[in-house]
Amino acid sequence: MAAYIRSMTCLLATEHHLFSPRGGNILVATKRYVRGLRRRPVNVFFPENDAEKAVKTAAQSAVQTIAGKRDRKPAGAEKQRAGGDFLKARSNFHPVKNDPHVTVTKEDIDGLHFERAHPGDKRLGRLVSVARSRTFREHQNKILLEGRRLICDALDAGALPQTVFFSTVDRLKELPLHKLRRASLIKVKFEDIKTWSDVVAPQGVIAIFTRPDPSRLNFGSRNHSVPLSLICDNIRDPGNLGTMLRCAAAAGCHNVLLTKGCVDVWEPKVLRAAMGAHFRLPIFQSLAWNDIETHLPKSVTVHVADSSCGSEISGEMNHPRIDAPHKSSKAGDYGWISSHREEGNLDSDSDSECEGLQLPVVDSRVYHEGWASGPTALAVGGETHGLSVESVQLAEKTAGSRLFIPVVPHMDSLNSAMAASILLFEGRKQLLKLLQTPGRSRAERRRS
Repeated sequence: MAAYIRSMTCLLATEHHLFSPRGGNILVATKRYVRGLRRRPVNVFFPENDAEKAVKTAAQSAVQTIAGKRDRKPAGAEKQRAGGDFLKARSNFHPVKNDPHVTVTKEDIDGLHFERAHPGDKRLGRLVSVARSRTFREHQNKILLEGRRLICDALDAGALPQTVFFSTVDRLKELPLHKLRRASLIKVKFEDIKTWSDVVAPQGVIAIFTRPDPSRLNFGSRNHSVPLSLICDNIRDPGNLGTMLRCAAAAGCHNVLLTKGCVDVWEPKVLRAAMGAHFRLPIFQSLAWNDIETHLPKSVTVHVADSSCGSEISGEMNHPRIDAPHKSSKAGDYGWISSHREEGNLDSDSDSECEGLQLPVVDSRVYHEGWASGPTALAVGGETHGLSVESVQLAEKTAGSRLFIPVVPHMDSLNSAMAASILLFEGRKQLLKLLQTPGRSRAERRRS
């Protein structure tokens, strides 16, 4: 037996001498491969130049082995784990106050609590519904306001906030916090606000308000108003309507009345163009003509803005005074008069209908002449279909006039919003001059 062992030792020594002339690299490698085959799971170790990779592979295999041992649990444990995962996933959508693993947490600032929204919060989806759907705004009785200035104007006027989304605490501090006690404050990522916002550079704060009632709002500029009302007749362009509202607020109008054909006054584009005019003066929308008369004083005089006064009026230089009644009463002689009475027929205009429609006879005059001598209302029509027949009838009924803004020859009429601004400020100037007349009594000033 001893002789057999000595022979095997000599044989191994001979093989080592033949195949390992540089120090036994092959023998060492053989031992490493043998050690690797004995491990579970099987790992292969590389030569010394790849030692780092071999160590990483071994560490990964150890982690996998430990994880495999943990997974080998009874069936009851697997059910408990599955139930825990379900509750955890459900808590991500419906946060529980006492659960420390929920991502939504409540914090406070100056005694005002707010939440941190979690990914997939469905409340963010309401923003796009309120912003883009007029039907949703009317049925849900909600409006959407974006930006610090517009939200502050709404809060100062007494509008009721429901939900405020903000990106940083500093943005929230810019708002009057004492007026947000009853609102839900939700902190969201700026990327979420940017996704739902229509503005290129959003300010990081958006609020959902209850649709305000104009008769219940507090308007701080009422002391500077004049007895002048603006009637928006079938204004369908959001930019024009917003500009007209802004001009009406700047001119100190008593109120603004919108017919049923106008665009929604709470549309985001109208809100941006109006620059807070919604909370400077009462605005009543979707009114029938019978309802419009109820919002006007009994002694009011209604005037209509006309882009032209017929072929017999060519310019202000040749006609310094235009106070004679207009002879023709056809719709084609009126610059902004629509020949259709019903809203559903606005797209079916034709020359024959314009020629056959007879309109009331209303005097024509240049805009800078005296036309505002008491409670006054100005009706301005849209650029596509113009004034409605009812507005001209109301002007005839109240002894009003067609106001003409002369332009240079071969030039089209002014934009409806620009014409409204010129006429409104001219009316304000005439009314202020009339109110400041020394000979007028206090009773006359009150009636006007």
